[in-house]
Amino acid sequence: VQLQASGGGLVQAGGSLRLSCTASGRTFSSYAMGWFRQAPGKEREFVACISASGGTTRYADSVKGRFTISRDNAKNTVYLQKNNLKPEDTAVYSCARGRSSWPRDAPYEYDYWGQGTQVTVSS
Repeated sequence: VQLQASGGGLVQAGGSLRLSCTASGRTFSSYAMGWFRQAPGKEREFVACISASGGTTRYADSVKGRFTISRDNAKNTVYLQKNNLKPEDTAVYSCARGRSSWPRDAPYEYDYWGQGTQVTVSS
């Protein structure tokens, strides 16, 4: 399984970005997907996750109300819509495939990881 994230970039505070993550293989719709981020000098942090069907989502408190995770199983793609971005959202964002269909927020619950895409929010 290969995961390819895209959509990062430089944006001003208050702006928006949509990240995409496309997976190879034919089992995408059987697994939960998650987004994590890592800022320089900090540990990897959970951002959002979504169940295999797309019916259940979970968010970190720091992004609730601003970020929305969604998926299109026909396109093997998961999205992260990010609105009202803040400078503290600056990080490398990575997508990951869960070990099961249920969304979880711990990194060890994910077995395949994409390379990540840089998001920089200027003040």
